[in-house]
Amino acid sequence: MRYWLASAVCLVCVAGLGGEGANAQQDTFNRTILPVLAPERPTYDILDARDATPPPRFEVTAPEDAPNIVIILIDDIGFGGPSTFGGPIETPTLDALAAEGLQFVNFHTTALCSPTRNALKTGRNHHTTNTGSIMETATAFPGNTGQVPNSVAPLAEMLRLNGYSTGAFGKWHETAAWETSVSGPFDRWPTHQGFDKFYGFIGGETDQWYPLVYDGVTKVTPPDFEGYHFTVDMTNQAIQWMKAQQSLTPEKPFFMYFATGAVHAPHHVPKAWADRYAGKFDQGWDAVREETLARQIDAGIVPEGTDLPPRPEDLAAWDTLDEDSRRLFTRQAEVFAGFLSHTDDQIGRVVDALDGIGELDNTLIFYIAGDNGTSAEGGFVGMFNEMTYFNQVTESVDDLLPRIDEWGGPFTFPHMAAGWAIAFDSPFGWAKQVASDFGGTRNGMVVHWPEGLDGPGVRRQFSHVIDVAPTILEAAGLPEPRVVNGTPQIPMEGTSFFYAFNDAAAPERHTTQYFEIFGNRAIYRDGWFARTIHRAPWQTGEQKPLAEDTWELFDTRNDFSLAHDLSADHPRKLEELKDVFMEEARKHHVLPIDDRVVERVNPALAGRPDVMAGRTSLTLYPGMDGMLENTFINVKNASLSITADVDIPEGGADGVILAQGGRFGGWSLYMDEGRPVYAYNWLGLERFSVEAPDPLPAGETQIVLDFAYDGDGLGKGGLATLFVNGDAVASGRIGKTQPLVFSADETADVGLDNQTPVVEGIGIGRDDTRFTGTISSVVVKID
Repeated sequence: MRYWLASAVCLVCVAGLGGEGANAQQDTFNRTILPVLAPERPTYDILDARDATPPPRFEVTAPEDAPNIVIILIDDIGFGGPSTFGGPIETPTLDALAAEGLQFVNFHTTALCSPTRNALKTGRNHHTTNTGSIMETATAFPGNTGQVPNSVAPLAEMLRLNGYSTGAFGKWHETAAWETSVSGPFDRWPTHQGFDKFYGFIGGETDQWYPLVYDGVTKVTPPDFEGYHFTVDMTNQAIQWMKAQQSLTPEKPFFMYFATGAVHAPHHVPKAWADRYAGKFDQGWDAVREETLARQIDAGIVPEGTDLPPRPEDLAAWDTLDEDSRRLFTRQAEVFAGFLSHTDDQIGRVVDALDGIGELDNTLIFYIAGDNGTSAEGGFVGMFNEMTYFNQVTESVDDLLPRIDEWGGPFTFPHMAAGWAIAFDSPFGWAKQVASDFGGTRNGMVVHWPEGLDGPGVRRQFSHVIDVAPTILEAAGLPEPRVVNGTPQIPMEGTSFFYAFNDAAAPERHTTQYFEIFGNRAIYRDGWFARTIHRAPWQTGEQKPLAEDTWELFDTRNDFSLAHDLSADHPRKLEELKDVFMEEARKHHVLPIDDRVVERVNPALAGRPDVMAGRTSLTLYPGMDGMLENTFINVKNASLSITADVDIPEGGADGVILAQGGRFGGWSLYMDEGRPVYAYNWLGLERFSVEAPDPLPAGETQIVLDFAYDGDGLGKGGLATLFVNGDAVASGRIGKTQPLVFSADETADVGLDNQTPVVEGIGIGRDDTRFTGTISSVVVKID
């Protein structure tokens, strides 16, 4: 290694002092060490600068004719959703790009959000990046720690250090849950992972109407415009950045990562977009699935003779449902479809902007329709509030029907019934989280690059999300670096599919790939696919032992949809592939496998770091707002006290003293017409409150909320008592509490309620809920 580094230094020195300027330097750059090493600075004996010649300027620029790169990643949409791949949901932007580009119909993801994103942007398998599951369920085992190692530098950093401008917009979901506070560290935030610009949200999902937005590492208040929606906001930001970058440095290529929060739950979309699909899904999910397969076969996307695998036995046939259920489920699908079409429309604005500045032809676009299959996490009937899933609370059709007219609006946080996930994953049999079925992993992808592709076509070679990064490097004329920022790199595990860009018949090069998420696992090799379905996405409790799983075998060359199990016909092949899976699992830190899901949300049970581990008290001060749940003291399933030292002005005070969560679950200690109130919002379904009878006088005051938890399990209730200056002024029962999660993106805030309100009627948003007195400190103690 020392010899290799020394040789690299010499090469760069020669380039820097050759006297022929930047063009000569480009020919001799050693780009396998990033950043490219600068030449030694020359020394001079000349006294007067007028008599000396300066050395050539050292500047790392991208290779000549390197294209702009745009990765567009949609969240939670499966192969059979978009119209481009035979689905019932209109995606005209994706259709138009496909008409001029390449459709990859054998492209695979990992079956889950964070793992796919890290694999996409590093070119390594998700366990190599320590992302065996989503960040919020990380554990202590290698492969699952949630901390991306420095030895797997992201593509963005490679491109940035090779002369690209880089910007990321939308969903991130790649930062360890305990690294999301003001204390950082910020190593795994976007602007420390290769992006010059980031505008979006850090976690796995956000309220599209009232999002938690960061610009770089700073939490910002989203702009206030009529009909605000986060997808529109992030698109505005992306277009502005791209235009400004090309205006100022048109010679410099850019890399844009455009990752929408759509169509992940909550399914939030303007009503007019949902209404476009009125009546389009009345035939139900079984018929939609069959209709989609027929269109896929007619279009040549899916081979003739492809059969539909059976619907998972837990899910009801459409013709067995009552009218109320059908009416509810139909509206859920209309909202979801509108959400995807609205998203594709915003992507169309990005494409139009590229065309408008004359950069479309020289931009290599990867439009990936899904980071996994469509989500079946909505369970059997869907959810008005997706947080019920993470708290193991079941909603019923009767609970949901009264909200049907507002479904998708700001007073819902909805998810659809799982039957639709299977329909929108047609022609496959499963969905998101099921890494052992193509319904969880096969996603449609379109590649568009007028200057680099001979013409439109379909590509059928097996490819995987880890293949995108090496493909981009090859297209840009860049080598894979061996050292980045002083750290030797684990070689990329993906295989560039650049070879297939202009050769539809090229032999497949990515021939072996493992899959694993939450115990669902499989192995692909040379067209054969062995798998076991360990658990369904709607199953969050304890599963049967992993060793008792039943494996199946498929020949994907003759069975596109995995409809025909050949394990009985080829038992030796199955055993051979099971051995290959174990080899790959050992190599890539897949073992040991952890099939727990909801339990791993608790850091103590998962064994991962916790900012608040061992803490029984937390002192808070004014200005501390936007604290995400994983970096705030855990007040769930425990007795606690909240002590607020405040100064009440003449005429009384109003507003929030301390709140956590929002409209869809949380609690708030606030003042209303001068009276202290403690309110608990249980998943937006039930509300409890205790309020003082009289306004408080002006002056320094101590307000205490004491909550005595009933105990004996999770999610129980308790007695809440309010004290003012030591005197009990009110008490009452909190009937139940949320056992596991308040929210994915709502925060804890001192002196205001940051996004949606825990308590309706005291305002919405930061300014409306600000405390009008003065807060000295607030202390939260856990008993």
